[in-house]
Amino acid sequence: MPTVDPSLWGYFSAASGIVKLVMLILLVASIASWSMILQRGFMLRRSRKLLAQFEDKFWSGIDLSKLYADLNREQDQHSGLASIFHAGFREFLRLHQQVGDAPVIIMEGVQRSMRIAYSEQHQQLEKHLDFLATLGSTSPYIGLFGTVWGIMTSFQALSSSQQTATIAMVAPGISEALVATAMGLFVAIPAVIFYNRYSHQIQHLLHNYHRFQEEFSNILYRQVHGNTGSYVA
Repeated sequence: MPTVDPSLWGYFSAASGIVKLVMLILLVASIASWSMILQRGFMLRRSRKLLAQFEDKFWSGIDLSKLYADLNREQDQHSGLASIFHAGFREFLRLHQQVGDAPVIIMEGVQRSMRIAYSEQHQQLEKHLDFLATLGSTSPYIGLFGTVWGIMTSFQALSSSQQTATIAMVAPGISEALVATAMGLFVAIPAVIFYNRYSHQIQHLLHNYHRFQEEFSNILYRQVHGNTGSYVA
């Protein structure tokens, strides 16, 4: 068996067709994984920043009607707490005009609207996260398949050889086959690490969203029972 260049390209060029296909699949999976890791990382960082900015503005004592009007003037789609607040306060104003002094009906409508907005934000935060989980769980098995196939091919070639079997003859084939397992682990380990990290960050954001819902509901409940003309947090 010829000597294999001890580099990734050398192992790839010396591998059989099936092992090459496995390596290419894992290479594409690695590129997709890191693209998703970076995209989700930037998105979660932006979500945490928007959370802090909106909480500062909301609890600054600003009139909620003015805050709602400011959000209406923005052209960008609302996200995070701004989306939950906008949905809840819009429904609050609509029902307050329609049914007047009916706190139960108003608060049920407000809470329903905020739950819908919360669900939408939940979906946005967890979007594509299952992709990282899938790569983390399946990539090692894909790499292992390439390794098993490569080792099987090496022993088949060795059995048909007329020469005496030595470790020098077997080692290159096994080495190139093991590269597939290494590539599988290279894809899986970052995917699992960042999946766990991002899942924790998402749960923290969702906890803050849920807490805001409860606090905002209490504020509106006091306002509707107090029947005041201005709405301040």
